[in-house]
Amino acid sequence: MSTGSRNLWEAWARSVPPLACTSTREPCHDPAATATSLARAGLAGQYVVYESEGGVWHFAAGSDVSVTADATGITARAAGRTWTSRTRRRPLTAFAAALDALSPVSAPPDESGEERRFYGWAAFELAHLLHADPATAGDQPLLHAMVPSVEVTLTADSTVVRAVDEAWARKVADLLAEPGRSSRPAEQTFHDEAARDRTEDVIAVGTAAYGRAVTRTVRDIRAGLLEKAVVSRRVPLPAEARPDFPATYLAGRRANTPARSYVLDLGGYRAAGFSPETVLEVGDDGRVSTQPLAGTRALGADPAENERRRVELLSDPKEIHEHAVSVRLAWDEMAAVCRPGSVVVEEFMSVRPRGSVQHLASRVTGRLRPDAGPWDAFASLFPAITATGVSKRAALQALARHEEGPRGLYGGAVFRGSTGGALDAALVLRTLIGAGDEAWLRAGAGVTAQSSPDRETEETCEKLRSVAPYLRFSLT
Repeated sequence: MSTGSRNLWEAWARSVPPLACTSTREPCHDPAATATSLARAGLAGQYVVYESEGGVWHFAAGSDVSVTADATGITARAAGRTWTSRTRRRPLTAFAAALDALSPVSAPPDESGEERRFYGWAAFELAHLLHADPATAGDQPLLHAMVPSVEVTLTADSTVVRAVDEAWARKVADLLAEPGRSSRPAEQTFHDEAARDRTEDVIAVGTAAYGRAVTRTVRDIRAGLLEKAVVSRRVPLPAEARPDFPATYLAGRRANTPARSYVLDLGGYRAAGFSPETVLEVGDDGRVSTQPLAGTRALGADPAENERRRVELLSDPKEIHEHAVSVRLAWDEMAAVCRPGSVVVEEFMSVRPRGSVQHLASRVTGRLRPDAGPWDAFASLFPAITATGVSKRAALQALARHEEGPRGLYGGAVFRGSTGGALDAALVLRTLIGAGDEAWLRAGAGVTAQSSPDRETEETCEKLRSVAPYLRFSLT
């Protein structure tokens, strides 16, 4: 990083107020409902609810401090001021440099002595700059992060509130003190009674065109252009529909078993999602982990049928091949940033329930090299293999040929990180997404040489059933 860029981001970081006020309260009876209720309160222009490992919910809100990068430029805001710089088609490098400036070396730490945290997202099209054709990345924002004015961490043991000042702390304390707020079911606030009845009509949109895209992709694979591609289809909601994102999130979270979940209004996107896997998890100690899921069967209410499908999944040559090549590439991408000999497969081909489906799941872990940080790992692993294919470059080129329009947030990541080096990034799948006046779902399936268009189309329907039945709409 040049001296000019370093000075620019250090000036920005010094303008970012610390979360100087910290208080601890009794635990909430229902952390998911409490976090969702805080999201609904409209405390600030941007908010995120992020469920991390172990049933911990984080709510963060703010409007004043953010960083946004596209292919050509980056903009940071704080204290009513704006800082800009060119990215020269390396937006992740510039983005990481800006966030790194928040470390205590450049900016005063919180009075509690704790590191600073940030929340954000990465659009799928960032992948084209990292691994494929930069011209395909487009001109829309690729990365966005918010440094919150207030953060609430909800666990089984306590509720911790951190805020930039007493005024913010009081706002949140008043909301938490409202009778019944921690257990009031937000999904009952707005409820379109016909939503469940329309589920199958919603998820059937575009299936014929999707089958043709699968056929074209299989042809490419058999011609030797690539080994696997995760081809997806977009399912737009009716123009008159006005999704209630917090209500959809809480209703869907009650019925799903995600690795991570989130609801947000952040950087131009609204989203409510139930991520089946993480793109990566990086700890303060340099341990890095990724969890590829590939291979799918439906998961329903009949235990005997679920077991039959589980056995079928574990013995299906197409599904096993699809999963194995994903794990192989995950290993290679981890090895590129980890200490020699530290990369291991800690779990291989387990079956994990994820809402309306069950997946083959593996976990690959390692230790970052001394000269590598969390964003180096992110650059190597993003986007998740299970949202792109093998090889990643060839798969991205195939998706550009066979999918309609850019993916945007779908197949990208929602993340929570800290200046201490931690980064937790959820893969954006099983998600209701909105931007402007539009809202949509999206789902994909891993296409290999053995793929059948009918089976891959049905797999997208199985995945969409993790979200579509729980859509809730505003009546106003």
